[in-house]
Amino acid sequence: MTYAITPAIPAGTLSASAQPSIPSHDGALLLRPWEAEDAPVLQRAFQDPAIRRWHTHHVNAPEEARDWIASSHRSWQREQAVQWVIAWADGEPLGRMALRWMDLLHGLAECAYWVLPHARGAGVASRALATLTSWALDEAGFHRLELAHAVDNEVSCRVATKSGFALEGTRRGAHLQLDGWHDMHLHARVQGDA
Repeated sequence: MTYAITPAIPAGTLSASAQPSIPSHDGALLLRPWEAEDAPVLQRAFQDPAIRRWHTHHVNAPEEARDWIASSHRSWQREQAVQWVIAWADGEPLGRMALRWMDLLHGLAECAYWVLPHARGAGVASRALATLTSWALDEAGFHRLELAHAVDNEVSCRVATKSGFALEGTRRGAHLQLDGWHDMHLHARVQGDA
């Protein structure tokens, strides 16, 4: 089937090269691809109650962590999603930043993130999200980035707002968590937003 529109990002554009490592504007942070040696960090992250509360996927064993990392590499090659480790420039892992799904035809993707307990409160999530946003909108060619979080997740709401993602509304009963259905705030950034 052919499309009546030209894709915002032609298929093969992203996967034609290796997943990039992206430094923050101030050089303090680095978004880098997950590697096999990060498996223990990933497994430990999902033992944190705050991360487990807001995420439906959990990593409970070393083999699950390794599979998740291998899957993240395949997702880049298939241009379906992309996952990064948020790290200090010296390499210490601080969290995860992702485009958890990507629609290249429409130039649309959804951002997702979490930060390890020891790195919270230092602006890591908002700086990493700003780094991802710059790459996605200015370099990769996405037109719109969305970010959805449970209405009760006030920390994620602050990160989104601080990073310039405008609150567009509430999707009622849109996400099933362990404790039931959650209303979700929808935030977005579009190319050209200040």
